[in-house]
Amino acid sequence: MVRETNRHFKFDWITIFLFLLLVGFGWLNIFSASHTGETIDYFDLSQPYGKQLIFILLTFGLIILILSVEAKFYERFSSIIYIISMVSLVGLFLFGKNVNGATSWYAIGGMTLQPSEFAKAATALAVAKYISDLNTDIKQLKDQLQTFTIIIIPALLVLLQNDTGSTVVYGAFFFVLYREGLPKIFLTLGVVVIFLSLFSLKFGFLITTIIAAISIVALYFLSKKKPPIVMSLIVLLLCMGLSFSVKFFYQDILKPHQQDRISLWLRLEKDPEKLEQMKKTFAYNLNESEKAISSGGISGKGFLEGTRTTGKFVPEQHTDYIFSTVGEEWGFIGSALVVVTFVLLLLRILHLAELQKSQFSRVYGYGVASIIFMHFLINIGMVMGLIPTIGIPLPMFSYGGSGLWAFTFLLFVFIKLDSNRINEW
Repeated sequence: MVRETNRHFKFDWITIFLFLLLVGFGWLNIFSASHTGETIDYFDLSQPYGKQLIFILLTFGLIILILSVEAKFYERFSSIIYIISMVSLVGLFLFGKNVNGATSWYAIGGMTLQPSEFAKAATALAVAKYISDLNTDIKQLKDQLQTFTIIIIPALLVLLQNDTGSTVVYGAFFFVLYREGLPKIFLTLGVVVIFLSLFSLKFGFLITTIIAAISIVALYFLSKKKPPIVMSLIVLLLCMGLSFSVKFFYQDILKPHQQDRISLWLRLEKDPEKLEQMKKTFAYNLNESEKAISSGGISGKGFLEGTRTTGKFVPEQHTDYIFSTVGEEWGFIGSALVVVTFVLLLLRILHLAELQKSQFSRVYGYGVASIIFMHFLINIGMVMGLIPTIGIPLPMFSYGGSGLWAFTFLLFVFIKLDSNRINEW
């Protein structure tokens, strides 16, 4: 009887502790970024920190619910969860609320719900279910196309809602597929396309073509098994076509504000006056964020002592730019500890994923780690100016009920699946 009772509490408490640590420290920084300096009411629903505290308390109820459900439920009903999630995304085109140019929210009373956050977890479940099917072989083209379709459908629906940040996150599933045996050619092609695109924007068509030609010739002579010359010429022509199309896509497809963000990131603009104008308009958040982080120094200015944070220099700092609060008030040491905590969480998830006895649990575990990693990488890189500005929250850290609950669902479903492994005998 004791054994039967104890098995229900054998969860990975290290992962749970890291999750709670990020949520708790995130709330402290949300409080710092949103408090007004007046009399403090922690449950003041007119303030982001008050709302977030309610979201966190409700999160514990969600955790209990997730862990109470039988582990097999998530595998058995993963397809249904995915379909429901896709329907919720389609419904936004009819009933969605537009916020900051993106139609990504349902307005429910005085609250808003963002289904695109939950769609990532639903897609991770669907991908895990399909790949773990006995009839699926990810090395076969047919199964690759079907897996890509599962991933592309929500990505396109989110993109049509003008939510580019959430769309980019779906690229994380390539890490999952690569772990499960996706041919290396896909990863190689992905890297080549990214580098050629960046080279084309930065240096132009001619220089990119010359670099591509030199690289192809070098690979030809270094290869033990010489590829046909015709094949090498075809590869060069494809590289030239990609380089030309990137310029067309940048100038004629991307919106002006997207062009400006990429231009600023790649230092394409040389006019000092226009650069200064950029910093005062669309790059204002980034510019102030960088100033806040750099002003924190090694140890930071102290909790509630950040002048740029308390002065509200960074608009909406409690959301996507929450890491700038960490940089200013907790300095390099605090920022490094946040990064280390995220890295430890990711490594722990990957470690547990490799221990799973079922392929479904392993694939889902890698999906969880990949989604969190992509959010973490893009958000911190964006706030520090290392990558173009993309609106995306820092997992478990940024303000928002939808994001917090979606990441809670994403992570604790895996914790439940892992507990099923632990409790098997």
